[in-house]
Amino acid sequence: MIAASDLRKGMILDLNGTLYRVTNTQYNNPGRGAASMRAQLMDIRTEQTQFKVFSAEESLNNVFVQTEPVKYLYRDGNLLVFMNTETYDQYEVSAGLFGDDALYLREDMDLQLMVNEGGMVLDYELPKTVVYTVAEAEVAVVGNTAGSVNKRVKTDTGLSVTVPAFVNTGDQIKVDTRDGSYVSRA
Repeated sequence: MIAASDLRKGMILDLNGTLYRVTNTQYNNPGRGAASMRAQLMDIRTEQTQFKVFSAEESLNNVFVQTEPVKYLYRDGNLLVFMNTETYDQYEVSAGLFGDDALYLREDMDLQLMVNEGGMVLDYELPKTVVYTVAEAEVAVVGNTAGSVNKRVKTDTGLSVTVPAFVNTGDQIKVDTRDGSYVSRA
């Protein structure tokens, strides 16, 4: 059990027998009245999201999960296939669990999956930075160069990233998976 004020993104909650993953939180402490925590919750089975407001002192049932090192193997339609690097067990995970983060996945990428006792994948943790190849790059517009000149590129996985003007098609770039920002050339 945890207090609602301690809710953080990525936690798993059991509310009335249904498992939810916390995808976003917002703490509200007005000058008068009780503090509250507004949480965006994703139903793990149906992948539907909803907002729920909890009193800051309310006790919630959080679910403890086991972290397993896995390798991303391939995508099969709406399923992403992973293999545990220690036990060689395979997991098929709905792409909906990853949402837009599925664009960060590369074949043979090492990451962490959070699994409950029943073997159900509840959450994931991507590496902080990943190297991608630039598949498409806009032509940089030369002109007003008082500030930094940036352009949009598409990586080999379909990820769109804002990069400096000197990055071209075929270049290797390092991207921060936490916010999708360009870090450096690789």
